[in-house]
Amino acid sequence: MPTAKAASRRSIAPAAPKPSGPPTQPVSGQPAASPWAPVSLRERQREAKRNAVLQAAAQLFNERGFHATSLDDIAARLNVTKPTLYYYVKNKDEILLQCVSKGLTMMLDGIDASRAAGGKAIDQLMTCMQVYARIVTQDFGMCLIRVGDEQLPPESRKELRRLKAAIDQEFRRLVAEGVEEGSLQPCDPKMTAFVIAGALSWIGRWYQPVGEYSPEQVAQQCIATLCGGVLRRSADDISLKAATVPVPKRRAASGKVKTAVRSRGG
Repeated sequence: MPTAKAASRRSIAPAAPKPSGPPTQPVSGQPAASPWAPVSLRERQREAKRNAVLQAAAQLFNERGFHATSLDDIAARLNVTKPTLYYYVKNKDEILLQCVSKGLTMMLDGIDASRAAGGKAIDQLMTCMQVYARIVTQDFGMCLIRVGDEQLPPESRKELRRLKAAIDQEFRRLVAEGVEEGSLQPCDPKMTAFVIAGALSWIGRWYQPVGEYSPEQVAQQCIATLCGGVLRRSADDISLKAATVPVPKRRAASGKVKTAVRSRGG
């Protein structure tokens, strides 16, 4: 009868023999798998994270103001550390520049698309107004209106104002063409463009995402008021005929405006 010691020895499996050759290598022609994602994917991921930084910053600028928002606040909103932000942006000034640039680019792209769609000037103008009103209710467009470009360095401010001027010129062009085709009352395109852009820009000041109206409803009502006015009038109301809408003369070279004052003293 085998002893307990012998039985114990039989229960232990023999050790596997050591390999005599070199370590196993990948099959020839099959490259080793890389733990890193392809460059294109990494670039997309980085851009997505950078956009997340900008969007969080725009929201905070809109809520608290530019000066009252710190990089620590932006990092906390994103659940990252402050040093992580420096991988995507240089400083807070660059963040603001990128935020307002995005707002302007969105507007210009929308205006270009409406122009490319063709149609009458009035149709293009209405589409541009809808684009403008919708964008100023979004984070980057709202940041453009609420924060503006006053906090930026002179060179950056100059470039952004150039883009704003391009939007103004497009509105002027469409107003002038609308007058020419007869779909708009005769008017001064410059002043009318200022009124349109000013009224629609102000939406970005008072609009609240949790408010009573959706962005589409806000745009529709504001544009309807701008185009239809607030006065009730008949079709033959002579007080609003084209003859009563004078086009101002060009200012003198000195920039001063001469005003005629009627003497009441005789």
